[in-house]
Amino acid sequence: MSKPLPARYRATNWSSYTASLRKRGSLLIWLDKDMTWFAPHDGSPGRPAVFSDAAIQFCLSIKVLFKLPLRQTTGMVASLLKMADLDWAVPDYSTLCRRQKTLAVQIPYRRADGPLNLLVDIEPVSATGSSEPARGIKFLGDGEWQARKHGVQGRRQWRKVHLAMDTATSDIRAVEFTSSSDGDSPVLPDLLDQIPKGEDIGTVTADGAYDTRRCHTAIIDREATAIIPIRKNGRPWREDCPAAIARNETLRATRYYGRAFWKRWTGYHVRSRIEAKMRCLKAFGERIAARDPDRQTAEIQIRIALMNRFSALGMAEIVRAS
Repeated sequence: MSKPLPARYRATNWSSYTASLRKRGSLLIWLDKDMTWFAPHDGSPGRPAVFSDAAIQFCLSIKVLFKLPLRQTTGMVASLLKMADLDWAVPDYSTLCRRQKTLAVQIPYRRADGPLNLLVDIEPVSATGSSEPARGIKFLGDGEWQARKHGVQGRRQWRKVHLAMDTATSDIRAVEFTSSSDGDSPVLPDLLDQIPKGEDIGTVTADGAYDTRRCHTAIIDREATAIIPIRKNGRPWREDCPAAIARNETLRATRYYGRAFWKRWTGYHVRSRIEAKMRCLKAFGERIAARDPDRQTAEIQIRIALMNRFSALGMAEIVRAS
């Protein structure tokens, strides 16, 4: 029997999508002339901050977007302000480095009508360079030549980026940055806590690593439906809570219809979109410049904010052609 031909897809809004891609290359779309550039005096003791969090996030966004060191970032921000005819002072590189550690990054997102459907996935990131194939984003460490010549100095360290994406808008709604010692499933409740309590969650789609009582309980507590495949060696749970009852129903459906049919029936394969979003995260670079964990978290969050801004400019509308 001949192998079926792969499905073909096409974009229905090619002209508008092309225009949005051109906008991503514009320099001044990242600058809001109405932003509060200087920090207001809040009356707290101590020396007040000169620049607002919005100004610091804007400067660090330019740094991440163009992969610049801090000193070159200040020069580029100064030139952008001059192009926009704004007589604003620019934070120096030491101010940017200090404020990045405590910066509360504002991640913009859009809300669609109806309940929120989330896709959850993780990406491992390494802390040092090596001659091995890259599994994720690398932190600054030994160079590739040094690692290949003398070996990686010290024990290899890894961190994980956890994302939750809205299927309707393709915006990242929640992000967590954890160490390698933290498991995948325990972070899911923290991701759901980042969603406002008043916002309805329809479904949460994740892989089999999240087939745990803690994850199913967190999803049921938000009155959502879990689309999580049962592990291959999964057994029925004792039905002592609503989460166990819902999970056992999934197990029975999987055994009766088969895993392949269950995945097509529930729409589980849409989870590939969050994996594509992970590749977008790595498109900003294979390395993270920050060394401090707090600064690394801020850098990852700024990448997420830029990705959501790209999505807001315009996305391709794909339909199946054959």
